[in-house]
Amino acid sequence: MAAVDSFQFLYREISRSCNSYFETLALVGALYTASRALMLLRDCCTLVRVHFLPRIIPCKKLTQRYGDWAVIYGASEPVAKAYTEELARHGISIIFVTQEHTSVRDTAASLSQSYGVETIVVLADFSLDQAASKAIKEAMRGKDIGFVVNCVDESLSSPQSLIEMPEQSLLDLVNKNVAVATLMTRLVLPGMVDRSRGAVVNISSGSCCRPLPGRVTLTALTGYLDHFSRALHLEYSGRGIFVQSLIPFQVRYLISSLTLKADVYARHAISTLGVSNRTTGYWPHTLCIPEWIWVLGSRVLISSS
Repeated sequence: MAAVDSFQFLYREISRSCNSYFETLALVGALYTASRALMLLRDCCTLVRVHFLPRIIPCKKLTQRYGDWAVIYGASEPVAKAYTEELARHGISIIFVTQEHTSVRDTAASLSQSYGVETIVVLADFSLDQAASKAIKEAMRGKDIGFVVNCVDESLSSPQSLIEMPEQSLLDLVNKNVAVATLMTRLVLPGMVDRSRGAVVNISSGSCCRPLPGRVTLTALTGYLDHFSRALHLEYSGRGIFVQSLIPFQVRYLISSLTLKADVYARHAISTLGVSNRTTGYWPHTLCIPEWIWVLGSRVLISSS
């Protein structure tokens, strides 16, 4: 009995001495829980503000906010093609810049017939230095260019080890997705600055945020476009230019495997113009996925392809 009394007495003394520590830990836990709750509330408010309110509240026409013409580079890619069609649906005329005429000729004709907009196809061989720039400048002369859209090459989504990629193919991909996209923006930007309005849209991939096994090139090139967009927005947002980085997660797989139609994505993405300078463009892409699930899923996709 004495032993039991001694234990109870010892337990009470220990509890009394540790009581302050328990209260401290409880306070830390409460603060952490409150901070996570505030972050969740902030994310929910951002989700509603970016992806839902713009589709409910009417705003000015795109032609009034930005301009009458758009310069599109990479329109042969499914997402860029759908984005271009959505711009045409809003009455925006299109200048296609391409290295291969056949890839956009039918698209240009279809848009003119369906939406009554003007379309121009500019053949530009960027390996010829200044020659490509001159052709683009001539096509833009006297036009109210409100948009320039650059889209990353979809072939980058195919898993391929860096050491397996031919050197010339690697150089071509870097030139097409980095140098040319930067040059296209450089050509259009002066006119936008003079008019104090315009939108620069770079469509890359969420891989710039979550690296993927077997897609080193995709991660690097999309990372450049994303940071390029953010830096441009920081520099030119005060001069009336809205620069947006669209980073949908796994463009190729989200469109094919999850049956997301490109036109649905483009419709939602365009509604975020002027609202968010860095967004996935479509609210399901915004939902957070733990990194271990992201990596595991990418490996499953690589093994199945």
